[in-house]
Amino acid sequence: MRTDQTVRTFVDFYVERGHREIVGSTLIPPPGDPVLFTTSGMHPLTPYLTGRPHPLGRRLVDVQRCLRTTDLDEVGDRTHLTTFEMLGTWSLGDYDGPQSLRWGHELLTGPFGLDPGRLHATVHPSDELAPGVWRGLGVPVEITAENWWSNGPTGPCGPDSEIFYWTGDGPPTGAPTADDRWVEIWNHVTMRYDRGPDGALTPLGRPAVDTGLGLERLVTILQRAGSVYGTDGFASWFTHVPPLWPLGETDTRVVCDHLRSAIVVIGDGVRPANTGRGYVLRRLLRRVLTLLWRDDPGRTLGALPVEPVTHTIAHFGLPVTPPEVRTVLHDEERRFRDLLDRGRRVLSRRLRRGGPLREEDYRDLHDTHGLPRDLVESLLNS
Repeated sequence: MRTDQTVRTFVDFYVERGHREIVGSTLIPPPGDPVLFTTSGMHPLTPYLTGRPHPLGRRLVDVQRCLRTTDLDEVGDRTHLTTFEMLGTWSLGDYDGPQSLRWGHELLTGPFGLDPGRLHATVHPSDELAPGVWRGLGVPVEITAENWWSNGPTGPCGPDSEIFYWTGDGPPTGAPTADDRWVEIWNHVTMRYDRGPDGALTPLGRPAVDTGLGLERLVTILQRAGSVYGTDGFASWFTHVPPLWPLGETDTRVVCDHLRSAIVVIGDGVRPANTGRGYVLRRLLRRVLTLLWRDDPGRTLGALPVEPVTHTIAHFGLPVTPPEVRTVLHDEERRFRDLLDRGRRVLSRRLRRGGPLREEDYRDLHDTHGLPRDLVESLLNS
């Protein structure tokens, strides 16, 4: 099942059950939101989870693109991406958590055809209903205090029930918290409380159900791809990038992920900068260039074929053209080369004074010359 078929199957399943399809937002949160990027499918719907009526009703379904920088060091493994998509459903004071779990199981084992014997659920101790639902469906359950969901230090939160799928060879063994061959694919949250600035939990007058199903992880399973990078969503990237820039498997994955994410961020209107969202974009591109130049300083983003750029723009529906993306990539590459050249000169003068760099040296190199610590350490090791 291709990625677009997976999305349509998911949305149609819930539309048939009374949900209204809403259009997912960009990566940019609304004005006044303290986070830099949308990090979860529920983020744009926070006001409605806390009681505001949604104009389309109380049952909703959508596809939302998200970006997380907290997992950057894990990007390149089988399951982690910087930019990803969440298939989401919401019950705003309508049906309860058990109904959400039953529908989720029906979709996974019915239209998506997953083996019910490879499913496992984890549940928060405070959720008295979910364990019985899962056992009634024949799904093993693990109780863990980690199953509590919130999208930040304040706001709606509550116990969640996470669905895992066994990706190992042979029959499933163990439990999700002890074996990473269990891959989390779907999270069902019962939003019961609103956490205040002081940490106090206030019961919501209208509890809600929020679910998020990782699209790329689900497609990995449906396509038996082995990793999110082996799915049709990355086919164009892995057709063109490895022959162009021979790298190790993990580094190739990081380069493809970061460039794909950078295109989405650029398409959502962000440009490289030294602060905020622009710094995240800058950091992604400079991580790519650092990997590319480690073995060959002559490599350039200008050599990137247009096909993966075009595919990414089309898939995410971005209001940007490949030439516009290429201009941003070229300009940032030029700035980084200039910074590296200047950094080498500054660092050479500093090292001639003798002795290792001290903390005040790192601070001065950053504040006076714009050289972040990781870049300085990279230059020292080059």
